[in-house]
Amino acid sequence: MALAKELENLRNFQCSEGKCVLSVYLNTDRANQNQRKGEWKIRLKNGLKRLEEYLIASGDQKQLKVYKKLRRKVEKEIKGNQSQLMKSVVIFASEEQDLWSVHYLQLPVETNFHWENAPVLDQLTKLQQDFPKSAIIMPNRDVIKIIDIDLGEIKGTNIYQFDPESENWRLKEGTASSDRMASSANHVDDYQHRLDENLNRFYKKIASNIEQMYRDRKWQSVYLVGEPEKVKILQGQLRVKIDRSVNKNLKNSDSFKVLEQVFQ
Repeated sequence: MALAKELENLRNFQCSEGKCVLSVYLNTDRANQNQRKGEWKIRLKNGLKRLEEYLIASGDQKQLKVYKKLRRKVEKEIKGNQSQLMKSVVIFASEEQDLWSVHYLQLPVETNFHWENAPVLDQLTKLQQDFPKSAIIMPNRDVIKIIDIDLGEIKGTNIYQFDPESENWRLKEGTASSDRMASSANHVDDYQHRLDENLNRFYKKIASNIEQMYRDRKWQSVYLVGEPEKVKILQGQLRVKIDRSVNKNLKNSDSFKVLEQVFQ
């Protein structure tokens, strides 16, 4: 589900009786000097423990029972996905309507834990305002990778492979596209030379596709990542505003590493 739509659904969520929603904002940014030794684990444990102590003091056994179940689920989710942790994780959980909304973000949040009658959305709403829908476009010789981002979260990736026979760009998806990216580096020198000499013309053909995606996906920010020459050539062909260029060859980096470079 698109994050904007999910936020709308979360805003409309309300407990039928009392408090029933656990909202978790956890900063896991290793770039933060206070996080380099995994201090987020202590903050997670202490934050959830404080909420439990609050419920014990309230004497509401029904809410306490529900909370303990949700707490275990949240702890299992985060600890079981430590390899996916980027700069933050945001979770909304409730037994009502089986609410379970998890987001691993490349944007930092302030660590906070809430037990309320509705999801606490202040930080997520602010992030959506500050970091709207955007795209990272990575031009290479015969491959262009486009990462679709919403609120610092990867929503999808498209890879276009240049077909030398038709001189058109073909969309590849899934694992096959990644494999093709790796194999493209093995093309013979004369083919690479031909591509280099005709990049302006070949990039012009893909520019219209990117401009259409810009309109359809309602990107509000666009970033270019790649070798300076290729970034400059593609930017010259695009009729969209480029918010920032990162002049680094990251074609062999995974998408999460690319996000780190763009949003650092």
